[in-house]
Amino acid sequence: MFNFGDMLGRMSDVQNKIKAAQAELAHKTVTAEVAGGLVRVTANGLQRITAIEIDPICIDPNEKTMLEDVILSGINQALEDASEMGKQEMAKQAKSFLPPGVDPSMFGL
Repeated sequence: MFNFGDMLGRMSDVQNKIKAAQAELAHKTVTAEVAGGLVRVTANGLQRITAIEIDPICIDPNEKTMLEDVILSGINQALEDASEMGKQEMAKQAKSFLPPGVDPSMFGL
């Protein structure tokens, strides 16, 4: 028999789990290395860039455009990696409340 109160309670639990997972993602990071590790870009699970490290060997005023391209590449890779990490964490949380056999990817997770 359907119990609306139970359903609301479960939804509240789900919201709390999602909030907790998002808070956890703020503290998890991924680092993308490009140009053979000369540029490293770190992003957290909320897809925020938290650090950019550039090997001094890359800093040549005559190669400004190349350095900008490498940094941009590193940022894009770090954000892609952070997005994937976030999806995996959210899918893990979704599995805890979805019925057995339901694939979280059906919901974009």
